[in-house]
Amino acid sequence: MPAYLFSRFLQAGVVLFLMSFLSYILIGLMPGDPIDIMLAANPEATAEDAARLRAVYGLDQPLLSRYWQWLSDALTGDFGYSRLFSQPVGDLLLSRMGYSLVLMGLSLLLALIIALPAGIYAAYRKDSFADRFINLTCFAGISIPPFWLALLLISLFAVTLGWLPAGGYALDEDAGIWVALQFLALPVLTLSLATIAGYTRYIRSAMIESLQQDHIRTARAKGCSEIAVILRHGLRAALPPVVTVLSLDFGTLFGGALITETVFARPGMGKLIYDAILGNDYNLALLSLLTVTVMILIGNLLADLSYAWLDPRISLHKEGSK
Repeated sequence: MPAYLFSRFLQAGVVLFLMSFLSYILIGLMPGDPIDIMLAANPEATAEDAARLRAVYGLDQPLLSRYWQWLSDALTGDFGYSRLFSQPVGDLLLSRMGYSLVLMGLSLLLALIIALPAGIYAAYRKDSFADRFINLTCFAGISIPPFWLALLLISLFAVTLGWLPAGGYALDEDAGIWVALQFLALPVLTLSLATIAGYTRYIRSAMIESLQQDHIRTARAKGCSEIAVILRHGLRAALPPVVTVLSLDFGTLFGGALITETVFARPGMGKLIYDAILGNDYNLALLSLLTVTVMILIGNLLADLSYAWLDPRISLHKEGSK
């Protein structure tokens, strides 16, 4: 296990270095200069002002020199300031990450609560009317664009019925959890409905394959109840491919959902990354992308550890010793 973890941490370091380098270079090669964007709002600015600002921000240096300077500062914990928001990048990122974590976490939890029993039931009643109905519903859910679904929910629950706010978030911290849940209801429902269909089909496919294995017939021959056969033996064997999908979606908990956050005017990570890239805000864009990358790597590591727990045939010791 220690050798395996060491190799994974080493791989993660290489991935983060390559990710930071490529992201910095690609953002730097984008057309447009952030100083020109800043000066466009001030018609009295002169060419001397532009040159002075480029020297202050280090934009008069070659791109590679600027990257190495950023990397050396980042390794000491100094991620710089955001030119767009005039705040320390770390503080800004933490404030926006909280909104995305609540939104994405609740939507993922709701999706799993619905998709897990639906997928298990569809697999157990394979080719029945219920299975066909669940499959048809999943196809419809996969086909609906999230932005269109968001607009439909706003039109129904906010405009027509007037039950929920159309967007935004509770500005008053003392407003209470009920008010916060009202603002979260529509974006959480949008993201959940967009992911329930995919999770249900993954769980159904994995359960169908699992219920056809020899150990399932052995469990039934020993007299195990049907619920124990499905949940204890069938579900555990079906979880590894589902865990893979969940681990890939783990990074989205911190990356946010750009379309949903934009439609519902929520200040999450997705919108923050989008604004940082378009505004050539190097510090903010790099730290945001690297944060999402770190979370994806952590999700993959947790998935591998889960494989070893779910399937005794998988050994991390052997993999780490190769």
